[in-house]
Amino acid sequence: MENQLPPAPLPRGLDPVLLRSFCAVADTGSFTRAAESVHLTQSTVSQQIRRLEDQFGCQLLERGGRLVVPTPEGERLRGYAQRIVALMDEAVEQVATGALHGAVRIGVPEDFAARALTPTFAAFADASPQVRLEVTSGLSRPLWQRFQDGELDLALIKQRVGSAPGLAAWPEPLAWIDSRARPARARDPLPLVVFPQDGLYRSEMTHALDAAGRRWRIAYMSASLASLSAAVEDGLGLSLLPRRLATAGHALLGAPDGLAAVPDLEVALHARADLPAPARALAARMRAVCEAMLGRGPHASMGHG
Repeated sequence: MENQLPPAPLPRGLDPVLLRSFCAVADTGSFTRAAESVHLTQSTVSQQIRRLEDQFGCQLLERGGRLVVPTPEGERLRGYAQRIVALMDEAVEQVATGALHGAVRIGVPEDFAARALTPTFAAFADASPQVRLEVTSGLSRPLWQRFQDGELDLALIKQRVGSAPGLAAWPEPLAWIDSRARPARARDPLPLVVFPQDGLYRSEMTHALDAAGRRWRIAYMSASLASLSAAVEDGLGLSLLPRRLATAGHALLGAPDGLAAVPDLEVALHARADLPAPARALAARMRAVCEAMLGRGPHASMGHG
């Protein structure tokens, strides 16, 4: 049996620069045109192809004719090389785009997330497709905690007036609200429609009733503002909600009904101090919506929160 040369070792650590030059030559049929397309000299491209052929242990290009064409081995490599180069380009683009634009993480209360701000978020997403928008809707206290923990870039929350300076703040007058068709105000103990334990309106409500010596009980609890509004309208109990959210099925109550006025809260927009440009642009849009929605200009800007 004749002695046979051992097979050439499989190439390891293929250099994508060499593969890019190989694809350029195979696609253009010319070392000169390939060199122009990859912005290298012709001699550099020739050296790169020789290095690649040395790695594979075979000839990859036929150089004798008018055009340079891949050999059968080169043709097999060509498809893989094109895919590798395309994946490299995609990886660079995705990483560079992510590093440049990243994500904007926002927290908003339900009454702003539902209808009020979603068109603004949608318009921003259309105008800035390179930015990943992440919106969370929920109660103000958990949102504020997430903002404090660095998990949110922008947070629109309900808070006691002046308790946490932010970009801007707007008054949020509260009102006692009962059902117009099935009032609950005369019941004893007074049935209440409330948010869960960490809901801000719930604390204001129960503190006011305790101070007035009124007995009360929890009749309905939900984290959904729309659900609370419907429960009051249908006569399940009273609630303390933003005055602007009262519907035609609600009756506003006050001192004549034995319910003392509760101090206004405020809606405050908080932002990280180092917001990137896209997030700053979105914060400006959110601020404009809040000004229009709440019917007056914001309090003086107080920093970054």
